[in-house]
Amino acid sequence: MDIHVVQPGDTLYRIAQQYGVPMSRLLLDNRPPDPGRLAVGQSLVVQYPQETLILQPGETLAQAAQRGGISLRQLLRNNPQLEGGETALPGQELVLSFQQEKEGSLSVGGYAYPEIDPALLRQTLPFLTTMAPFTYGITPQGGLVPLDDQALIDAAKSMRVRPLLHLSTLTQEGTFSNELAHTVLTDGAVQNRLAASLLETIQQKGYRGLDVDFEFIYPEDAAAYAAFIARMRESLSPLGLPVFAALVPKTSADQHGDLYEGHDYRLLGAAADFVFLMTYEWGYTYGPPMAVAPLRNVELVVDYALSEIPAEKIWMGIPNYGYDWTLPFRQGSRARSISNQEAVTLAIQNRAAIRFDQAAQSPWFRYVDGQGREHEVWFEDARSIRAKLELARSRGLYGVGYWNLMRPFPQNWALLNSLYEIPPGD
Repeated sequence: MDIHVVQPGDTLYRIAQQYGVPMSRLLLDNRPPDPGRLAVGQSLVVQYPQETLILQPGETLAQAAQRGGISLRQLLRNNPQLEGGETALPGQELVLSFQQEKEGSLSVGGYAYPEIDPALLRQTLPFLTTMAPFTYGITPQGGLVPLDDQALIDAAKSMRVRPLLHLSTLTQEGTFSNELAHTVLTDGAVQNRLAASLLETIQQKGYRGLDVDFEFIYPEDAAAYAAFIARMRESLSPLGLPVFAALVPKTSADQHGDLYEGHDYRLLGAAADFVFLMTYEWGYTYGPPMAVAPLRNVELVVDYALSEIPAEKIWMGIPNYGYDWTLPFRQGSRARSISNQEAVTLAIQNRAAIRFDQAAQSPWFRYVDGQGREHEVWFEDARSIRAKLELARSRGLYGVGYWNLMRPFPQNWALLNSLYEIPPGD
C-alpha cells in the first residue's frame, strides 16, 4: 500500500500507470469527488491486489469467501464495489488479499445517529468491531430518553459488530448538563431507576455493551462518577457485556477547567472495562483555525492515559470531519463543519493547493469564495489517518474509534483495511 500525493499535471490515469494498478482500483478505494479533476496535494491510497477469485453463478458472497479462505467481512472490506453485500454479480473478480503485510490487529469502533444513510451504514459495518447509536439521554427522574435505534442494532449484529448502548447527559439543546450528571451521581433513587432502565433496555433491544459519556462533571462528583461506572460494570459483567467510559482529552491529573476536572483517569480506568479517549476538537467550531486533532496533542493525551490506565483498555478517538473557517477569525465566529470529501471538493472547485502541516500531521488549505472572503480549511486524509493509526499501534492500544460514521471517508477504510486485521465484535 502506498499513499500518493497529487502533483501538478497528475491525472488518475497517469497515477494508475505510475503504480501499475487499474484506474478502477484507485476509484474504488478513494472515491475522489471529481475523478476528472484532482487538487494538488490531494492524497490517494494505492493498493495492490494479490489474490483474486471470480464469483460463480449461483454462488453467494459467503460461499465465495469460504472458497477463498477468508471471512465474509474481509471479502466485503477488500471489495468496496460490493457495497456491504448489496451488489454482487456472477463473473465479478473479487480481491481476496493485497500485497501488504498487516502491521497488527486493531479493534475499530464508531458512532452513528439513527438517521445515517442505510447504504453508508452497510458499506461501513464490515470495518467495525463496535458501533454505538447516538445517544440515549436521561430524564431528571432517571428514565431514558427513547432512541430510534433498532435498525442500527440489527444491522450491526448482522455484520458481527457489537452494538453498544450510548448513554450521555446531552440535552435537547445539544449541551452536556452538569446538573443532570450531579443528580444521577448523588441521588440514590434516581441512579437506581437509571440502572434498572439501562439493564432492561440493553436486554430488550439486544445491545452487547454500554458506553457512558458524562461531560462537564463537577469536580466534587469525580469519585461518584467512577463509582457509577463501577456499578454498571458490576451489573453487566455477569452477562458478558463490557462497560466503556468516554474520557475528555487530559494531559495531566491536575489539569484545570470545567471540562477536565470531573474526569479522574485513574479511577475511571479502574472502574471501566474500556475507556474511549476523545482525542479531537482542538480545532473546533468556535475556535481559531487549526487541525482538529494535531498529532502531538493526541500523543500527549495518549501518553498521560497510559500512565494511569493499561494499554489494553484504551481506545483512541479519530475525527471523521474537518472545519472551514472564514478569515480573519474573530472571537465568537463559527466555523462550518464539513466532511473530508467535501474539503477536497472545495480545494478542487477553488483551485487551491492542499498543504500538509508536518507538526500537526494534518492537511489544510486556503481559498477565496465568490464573495471575496478568504477561508482556511483543516481536515483529515490518508496521511493524517495513517499517523494516528501508527500512534495507536506503537503504544499498544486496544483500538480506535471514529467520531462519527455519518460522512463517507472511503480512503480511510481502505487504509485501515490494508494495514490492520480488524476483529469482529462477537
